[in-house]
Amino acid sequence: MSGQAPSRPLRVAVVGATGIAGQQFLAALDGHPWFTLKRVAASERSAGKPFGEALKDPATGATRWYGEEPCPEAFLKLNVELAEKLVLDDLDLVFTALESDAAKVVEPLYAKKLPVVSTASAFRYEEDVPIFLPGINPDHAKLIERQRKERGFKGFVTPGPNCTTVGLAISLKPLFDAFGVQAVLMTSLQAVSGAGRSPGVLALDITDNLVPYIPKEEEKVEKETRKILGALKGGAIEPAGFRVSATCTRVNVLESHTECVSVALGRKASLDEVKAVWRQSYEELRGSGLPTAPREMIHYTEEPFRPQPRLDRDREGGMTTTIGRLREDAVLANGIKYVLLSHNTKMGAAKGAILTAEWLIAKGAIQA
Repeated sequence: MSGQAPSRPLRVAVVGATGIAGQQFLAALDGHPWFTLKRVAASERSAGKPFGEALKDPATGATRWYGEEPCPEAFLKLNVELAEKLVLDDLDLVFTALESDAAKVVEPLYAKKLPVVSTASAFRYEEDVPIFLPGINPDHAKLIERQRKERGFKGFVTPGPNCTTVGLAISLKPLFDAFGVQAVLMTSLQAVSGAGRSPGVLALDITDNLVPYIPKEEEKVEKETRKILGALKGGAIEPAGFRVSATCTRVNVLESHTECVSVALGRKASLDEVKAVWRQSYEELRGSGLPTAPREMIHYTEEPFRPQPRLDRDREGGMTTTIGRLREDAVLANGIKYVLLSHNTKMGAAKGAILTAEWLIAKGAIQA
């Protein structure tokens, strides 16, 4: 993979642009060398308004922009189109940041003509739909042709993983390839931003507290991890053969998910061997020239009290998974255990989806 830039910037749309995930796309696309934001779309409530006006709370007049930096001025002037009637004729690619039910309806409409890179879960578990993570499962791109053939698409739909799955899968891939994996136990301590502004994480719920249950999260992590690391056989993905057991909790942290992971490896490996494998991993992305790719997909720290959300989440713009506290696990056969930190709203959401699109351009699956 050369990471060679496309012959011209691709014209893109962001659907669900007024929501938190959609706003993250806009922030990441500002000044992007490979993409030009052409259109934004949202629900009927926002359609027909300039984007800046659609962000206004009708009751208070407050601007509902949740990013750390102001919305790019040029984007505020874009007219918000109705998602179901998005004009596709002058586009090359659609990014979607929708709730699952809405994505189920509109993403196939777009995929009839164009590639769709999504943060929604609507199609993650369909047999003909790959869940891409750059550097992990390039062979799954062969599913795109099956999807086009069976669904009559000129484009395709590819969703990113659940944000909790991202760091786990990134940490496991080098171990899986080098030593094999028999079983995985993971407990997450997830940031409140992963819930958006949905019920269950109100200030009085999460302050001085930990919420021990996130609906459907554990099932997603267990299923997606095995699919992402699975092998393509006979036109379908055969999930990886190891077992995954996840416990997912919500903690009083604004950004980034911490995960405590125990792994039964397929063979005995020393801690130094494991660290070396992590440090040498993802060479294809290192220096690839993809604009959003980090120099390190995995950073291993020897600091005994790291990783920590406040200190490590913004490494490489939030695109690096930081791992620390590697030690032997005496309970599991060939067991190791470690702590990882992954930025849920950057690598785990819009910026990760943009990196996937760049990766697919470099692979020739998306063309200008």
